[in-house]
Amino acid sequence: MSTPHFNPVFSKLPTTIFTVMSALAMEHKAVNLGQGFPDEDGPLAIREAAAKALRDGPNQYPPTRGLIDLRRAIANHAKRFYGLQFNPDTNVLVTSGGTEALTASIMGLAGEGGEVVLIEPAYDSYGPIAEAVGAKIKTLKLAPPDWRLNEEALRAVVSDKTKAILLNTPLNPIGRAFTREELEGVARVVANSNACVIADEVYEHLIFDGRKHVPLITLPGMAERVVRVGSAGKMFSLTGWKIGWVTGAASLIDVVAKAHQFITFTTSPALQLGIAYALEHEMDFTLGLTKSLQANRDLLAAGLAKLGFEILPCEGSYFLTAGIRGLTNEPDKAFCERLVREAGVALIPLSVFFESGKPDHLVRFAFCKKRAVLEDALGRLEKYFHAETRSRGE
Repeated sequence: MSTPHFNPVFSKLPTTIFTVMSALAMEHKAVNLGQGFPDEDGPLAIREAAAKALRDGPNQYPPTRGLIDLRRAIANHAKRFYGLQFNPDTNVLVTSGGTEALTASIMGLAGEGGEVVLIEPAYDSYGPIAEAVGAKIKTLKLAPPDWRLNEEALRAVVSDKTKAILLNTPLNPIGRAFTREELEGVARVVANSNACVIADEVYEHLIFDGRKHVPLITLPGMAERVVRVGSAGKMFSLTGWKIGWVTGAASLIDVVAKAHQFITFTTSPALQLGIAYALEHEMDFTLGLTKSLQANRDLLAAGLAKLGFEILPCEGSYFLTAGIRGLTNEPDKAFCERLVREAGVALIPLSVFFESGKPDHLVRFAFCKKRAVLEDALGRLEKYFHAETRSRGE
């Protein structure tokens, strides 16, 4: 009997660490600070706008590039916050979430045989998507604790075969927000290459301590070389709606749109109209969310530092990274599995975000949770580590 042969890119992949840790969290009734989703929904007014659109209809296929109401709202948002001039008809594409936006962008701009540069630690979907479309992956590894993006190091991995560079800022999983100086270095490298940049900016508003998000596309020479990926889920705490977008030069959006039409073709018109309303009327929620998340970060960082974790800088996103060598010599994955079982708190080992040569002494906490949830987690960890210390007779 012959044996079926599956796509090796996906057949060889293990179950994601997020699924593993979330399952363990449920099994052990643990506080889940692993997977990055808020535990409260965004504004009721947004949900009501979508519900009205769902009731009133139509509920048939909207245009593949998205409803014009949402494309206009996305263009207006880009102008308001960054001074970007996007034509809703040619420079904006609505997608079924940020991951679909990334997939369509990689498929359209990279393709078989081209090189795709990933900056690690990298969001875990980048590599499999690029590999599945036949691209060759090259990596630039950032180093803790400051995770600086060095121009010369980037230049060394970019070649004349490089089709796309994946740039994520603020960066999931470590919360780095690249500075203008670092981005200017990226722009210089790109200007002297054949590459485009897929700029994953889904955490663009979740940036802390008075920093300003700098889209790479706003720098000189980058307007024709960059597509920006955005996410309504991150902006309005509606991650389950899966509304994302890609913006950029018409020539780039055209080819991304052609990939998109064969992935999802389009997405729910009612949810699109809900997000159009949100972008025009509910940005105060998003700006307020930034403040509350910064407070959560500070609460978590202070509590973990008291327990012996080494706190690394967090400048944006949902995530805080911490070193564990002051607590254990275990690899990060074993440490996380022990904590979920014995302390009742689920984390994510940072090593899963590296292809190889990975650090194994860092863990990631998600702080996009209610304050009471974070306090519960800290209380459980404090109880666990104090009990562990007593058992060793220290």
